[in-house]
Amino acid sequence: MPLTFFAFVRRTSAWSQVKISLLAIAVFVLNTAPLEMQRRILNAAIIDRNAGVVVALAVAYVCIVVSEGLLKLFMNVYGGWIGERSVRALRLAASKVVDNIPDPGEDVAIQGVKISMILAEPEPIGTFAGIAVSELVLQIGIMMSVFGYMLYMQPMLALVCLLVFSPPLVFVPLMQAAINRKVRSRIGMLRATSVGALVAGGHPTERAQRARFAEIFEVNLGIVKLRFSMKFLMNVTQNIGKVLVLCVGGWYIIEGRSDVGTVVAFVSGLGNLRDPWSDLVNWYQEVMLTSTRYVVFREAMSAFENWHRFATPRI
Repeated sequence: MPLTFFAFVRRTSAWSQVKISLLAIAVFVLNTAPLEMQRRILNAAIIDRNAGVVVALAVAYVCIVVSEGLLKLFMNVYGGWIGERSVRALRLAASKVVDNIPDPGEDVAIQGVKISMILAEPEPIGTFAGIAVSELVLQIGIMMSVFGYMLYMQPMLALVCLLVFSPPLVFVPLMQAAINRKVRSRIGMLRATSVGALVAGGHPTERAQRARFAEIFEVNLGIVKLRFSMKFLMNVTQNIGKVLVLCVGGWYIIEGRSDVGTVVAFVSGLGNLRDPWSDLVNWYQEVMLTSTRYVVFREAMSAFENWHRFATPRI
């Protein structure tokens, strides 16, 4: 098994990741075009008062939106195919390792880990592998294009917007590290629960399972609290950002250095940046969680390899 999650992604789907990243570039380029199309339609209607140009631009706008939607649909389906292929690769590798362990050496603990490794654990790892690269390319591309437009329009207000998105760079990694620790503990608990399910019945076993379920509940609740606390902090910083843009923009208007339309455009721009920024944070969370899951999965594979060495199948 490769040492890291991204090494696994490179080994199983390098060329596919290049192709889907090119699709992501095409999607964010088409996603940026409507900003300019909206400006031109409004200018044609208000300034030029040319209905023919308005209709022509509107038709072009619709064509761009439909083309972007179709490309994104194809990109998502392709990402799903890559993900399912990665899940299959992990399951085949895990199956080959555990099947080579001699039956006399197996115990209930090994059987429990086998069930978890073959059925449950590969799913989130392989699924995210399908979009691990393209999602990063897409969201960074959208943010750069929107921020570049804002920087061109009014550099100072663009810097205020950049300041708004700075606090999450501090608290998101800290909170995500805590989530990763809980996820690692949860995987161990789930494996222990699988082992407990295979043990013959009895009151001591039932009590132990109840205790494991209670521990899993507490860990899951802790993860939920951290995730929603992170979202709360992000929402607060983004709404404070709107207030800052309005205050700075209002001061610029009073000083005659800007106009109402520009300030409104920047408030709208913050909304346009919010979705890709949230998606980037989600991507970062998934990378950290999936990397943790992959390391735990690989450690279990290495433990099984100590029983029986095998040649990793080529995917």
